[in-house]
Amino acid sequence: MTAFHEVLFPLDVALKSAGGPERRTEIVTFGSGREQRNARWADSRRRYDAGYGVKTLEALQAVVAFFEERRGQLYGFRWRDRLDCSSAAPGVAISPLDQGIGTGDGSRTSYQLTKTYGGGFAPYTRTISKPVAGSVRVAVGGVEVAAGAFACNPATGLISFASGHVPPHGAAVTAGFQFDVPVRFDTDYLEVDLSAFAAGAIPKIPLVEIRV
Repeated sequence: MTAFHEVLFPLDVALKSAGGPERRTEIVTFGSGREQRNARWADSRRRYDAGYGVKTLEALQAVVAFFEERRGQLYGFRWRDRLDCSSAAPGVAISPLDQGIGTGDGSRTSYQLTKTYGGGFAPYTRTISKPVAGSVRVAVGGVEVAAGAFACNPATGLISFASGHVPPHGAAVTAGFQFDVPVRFDTDYLEVDLSAFAAGAIPKIPLVEIRV
């Protein structure tokens, strides 16, 4: 099992970071000029550079301390992707109807949080394994359920319904939530040049998404 610390990377540094999703596509070009394209990864993998958010010596020291406690690449941690950290559209408040996560059958009690991208041609459904504790709202059949009727594991993103509140057959189960990305440092060496940093140079602090 991947070693993971349920701790969030400093938000003030993450706010000014760079990065986004990466995919791996294999392209074969034939003599006719036609292409055969194959997806080597079923899921995207996000990469970030936190160095862009380090603007002060204090922030740099905080990142170094965070890096040391994670033992470099050894332990994963939470990262708040400010571009994509909500089940709702940008600028829209979270609603329990945001994302479909399953359909009730009268006996199933557990549902995994997911987020779907697109919808016109080939929608992509992403597993959400690190929801923000206290942010999850759930609805069954379009009606929001009380907080005591379900529990959400913030370390896995698994929704569990309490006895007496199991979604009935055919009922749509939906959810709204905030979430973090599980990542690790993508280096065991954090190079810091203080003379260059004082002159405005940006240290490289690479991060990569992990599966947990």
